[in-house]
Amino acid sequence: MSDGDTHAGALGNHLRKLLGWRDAHVNFDTAVEGLDAELRGVRPPGLPHSAWELVEHLRITQADILEFCRRKDYREKEWPGDYWPDSPAPPVAGAWDNAVHEYRADREALQSLASDARMDLFAEIPWGEGQTYLRELLLVADHTAYHVGQLVLVRRALGAWESE
Repeated sequence: MSDGDTHAGALGNHLRKLLGWRDAHVNFDTAVEGLDAELRGVRPPGLPHSAWELVEHLRITQADILEFCRRKDYREKEWPGDYWPDSPAPPVAGAWDNAVHEYRADREALQSLASDARMDLFAEIPWGEGQTYLRELLLVADHTAYHVGQLVLVRRALGAWESE
């Protein structure tokens, strides 16, 4: 095994952890845990999004990036309409749980992609416009951290967050 292989494997493992860890801040799982159903669709005064909007936006965006990384027949969505839900509240019972479940499943798929020894993380995605797999994985981690911070703010504004 060459140093390049060792470094690539270490990078993949770091990315895998980055997509789900909470070393520097709250992670997705902690941010969504235990939020009462009646608060999920409430936009706190002065804030632009409800918890539902943030969770669904994270799910949609992460799924979109995963699809882009996997499928050469990928079709770009329209910004911003295709990336945000139509309503501040979940449309049906079970939508929240389904979104959380799908987010976690797609996160696991991205983590597998990151740690796949056959994956060249620095390779350009053939059907992209210069994006690399590394860029897309870092984009997911950064995007998630940003909106999870907003989700914590929403929960605090609703009185539904106990500080750690």
